Amino acid sequence: MNLASYIDHTLLKATATSADIRKLCAEAREHAFYAVCVNPVFVPLCKAELAGSDVKVATVCGFPLGAVSSEQKAVEARLSAEMGADEVDMVIHIGAALENNWEAVQADVNAVRRAIPEAVLKVIIETCYLSDEQKRGATEAAVRGGADFVKTSTGFGSGGATVEDVKLMADVIAALQPARRVEIKAAGGVRSPADAEAMIAAGATRLGTSGGVGLVSGAGNQQGY
Repeated sequence: MNLASYIDHTLLKATATSADIRKLCAEAREHAFYAVCVNPVFVPLCKAELAGSDVKVATVCGFPLGAVSSEQKAVEARLSAEMGADEVDMVIHIGAALENNWEAVQADVNAVRRAIPEAVLKVIIETCYLSDEQKRGATEAAVRGGADFVKTSTGFGSGGATVEDVKLMADVIAALQPARRVEIKAAGGVRSPADAEAMIAAGATRLGTSGGVGLVSGAGNQQGY
């Protein structure tokens, strides 16, 4: 399996420097990862570093808590797209999900969708904080709000992706959209090529990890996101 083509090579730490981001981009070029995923301040640098390559630039929005207004998320996403981001990974209003307020979650997603009609929108539901029923509700709200992907985790919560959660999300999407237009990104805790292949078998079409080099080399991802 060509794992590289599934990987969003990720560096979202507050301590990331320009040198770290240049290294990330060089690794993404070398291994032909699908995308890099960085904080918005580094989007222009990544666009410059990756010019002429097929590697996409992804960034985040309302990250990592999701606890800003929909209007703020929309502006952040729009500005990132204007700087050149190809994809935006937004965090839902987690508190609203815990209250089972799916109308609010859907509206939050849709506000960002409207702000970036041309960019790929990935919606992080932060599965570690939700019950199975809430994971179903959040996935459905993300799909109805206009997501291109539903994503498991930020990597900053209390847990990351699990095979069971990917399967649950895939089942919800299949029930809503039998053609499976909406895809799944498994993020956090992908430690080995076997983990990666299990996530893909469960329904993930993208993997978010800071250990992409280790995964494609067979060494595994022993540290980090």
